[in-house]
Amino acid sequence: MDTRFLGTADLVEAPSVAVVVDVMRAFTVAAWAFAQGAEKIVLAESLDGALALKARHPDWAALKDGPPAPGFDLVNSPGLLRSVDLRGRTVVQKTTAGTVGALAVKEASLVLCAGFVVAEATARLLRAHSSDSVTFVVTGEDGQADEDLACAQYIARRATEAGTEAGTDAAGFLRRAAQSRAAAELAEGVRQGVHPDDVALCLEVDRFPFAMVAALEGPLMVFRPRGESG
Repeated sequence: MDTRFLGTADLVEAPSVAVVVDVMRAFTVAAWAFAQGAEKIVLAESLDGALALKARHPDWAALKDGPPAPGFDLVNSPGLLRSVDLRGRTVVQKTTAGTVGALAVKEASLVLCAGFVVAEATARLLRAHSSDSVTFVVTGEDGQADEDLACAQYIARRATEAGTEAGTDAAGFLRRAAQSRAAAELAEGVRQGVHPDDVALCLEVDRFPFAMVAALEGPLMVFRPRGESG
């Protein structure tokens, strides 16, 4: 399997298969939203767009980066989200990097959104898809975020190991992520809308057994969980 690792701005055309990685925190949060019962997640292109979707669908829950804001129900923190009951609900998500990266590859034939928490399920789906080429979109810091690159490289390694459970050790990749600028900013309170457990929750490998598949549904980019049988 040929792999490429690109920042969002480096994408010049839609790849066939794309894995969009945002460890801290968009796609860790998304996985937690599914674990808390969310049916699907709709990606918004802007904060105003998220609020417009919420206005048309009052039962949907709108989620954003940073501190709480009028009109938004949730913030982009796994530590805060894990106590929220989202059973049967649709979440509208707008973040600084993750959602932007996913929307940039919306024309791809397969789009997976990933973090460490769904690493093996994502790798398993890639193995099942048997693609010759996969583009990993490193969303943070203009493609330079080491937590996202480390996760992307880990998933890529796992995807080529023919499904063996005793494969690549995650420790070195997690160490890089733990030492990243994003981890430091979260731990030091530089970013807002943060829970003290956020970094640790973002570094849990294979916390969830599903991958997250995004696809266009009409005009909206929507992603849903997909397990081994899904």
